[in-house]
Amino acid sequence: AGDSGTSWHFDPPWALRGSVTKCLSALCLIGIHHTAWSVLRSGGSALDSVEKGCARCEIEHCDGSVGYGGSPDESGETTLDAMIMNGNTMEVGAVADLRRIKNAIGVARAVMELTEHTLLVGESASVFAENMGFIAEDLTTNNSVNIFLQWLKGNCQPNYRKNVFPDPSKTCGPYKPRTILKQKGRTRQANTRSHDTIGMIALDKDGHVAAGTTTNGLTHKVPGRVGDSPIVGAGAYADSSAGAAAATGDGDVMMRFLPSYLAVELMRAGADPSAACKTAISRIKRHYSEFFGAIICANTTGHYAAACNKAPGLSQFHYMVSNSESDIPLLKTVDCF
Repeated sequence: AGDSGTSWHFDPPWALRGSVTKCLSALCLIGIHHTAWSVLRSGGSALDSVEKGCARCEIEHCDGSVGYGGSPDESGETTLDAMIMNGNTMEVGAVADLRRIKNAIGVARAVMELTEHTLLVGESASVFAENMGFIAEDLTTNNSVNIFLQWLKGNCQPNYRKNVFPDPSKTCGPYKPRTILKQKGRTRQANTRSHDTIGMIALDKDGHVAAGTTTNGLTHKVPGRVGDSPIVGAGAYADSSAGAAAATGDGDVMMRFLPSYLAVELMRAGADPSAACKTAISRIKRHYSEFFGAIICANTTGHYAAACNKAPGLSQFHYMVSNSESDIPLLKTVDCF
């Protein structure tokens, strides 16, 4: 949902270790949680847990919304966005519009640990990854090609153009700006399958918090589009002194409000995770009452919650939690408001 998924892992008592992940498909997330939780159980760091969990989602495609072979843009190409944040050091690494490299979350961590930068984008990010030893591979699959071809046959619908000629609601491009701009409202129902993200939060035995996201973005997006997932404070945010949050949904809207940063700051001020999540969603609702999105929040004591905006196609939000009390991933559901 920001464009995202969600996960949380911990051990009793509640001051401990855990992970939360937004739910894509149950089977996919069970495997992801097992991977991430195994890292924590073996004494690994929250950062390692988040990276390994997100990387598995990239490998398994996670409903086609994460990793290679899904969500082709207007030109038919699949590009990747990812971010990872160390809540103990406040370091962040992110990549956007990444080409040819399947392990986007790994490249994001390389940006964090091998450069002084926070975000690398486009072809330059891909060259950096190759220089750092990541293997260049084709991100296109038969599935992504078929999605693209069906879109072309349907007159490029839906697309994300406005105020252009020819009419983007009826035809494909190339598009040009209208000589006289006339704001035409285009009603588009939220497509729950058009895009998504895996968002993961982890708290390790030392009380360190980490968060990460990875996605192949919005299907049929304008080439070069970057959503909320790799943007610090939008797709995710982590601070070991307060907690972490990860958002999902309409990234073009949600990134304007930095919901993950807001939720963490609310928890720092004493709000419980449920209140923090609801407030972050409510802030967006004031301006976009029918936006498609949700957020998960977890504080440093291991308490967690989620909230979502009630919109066409989204009446409930599902996320998954792992902890030592059950030792198996728990599917959680929250009603949207």
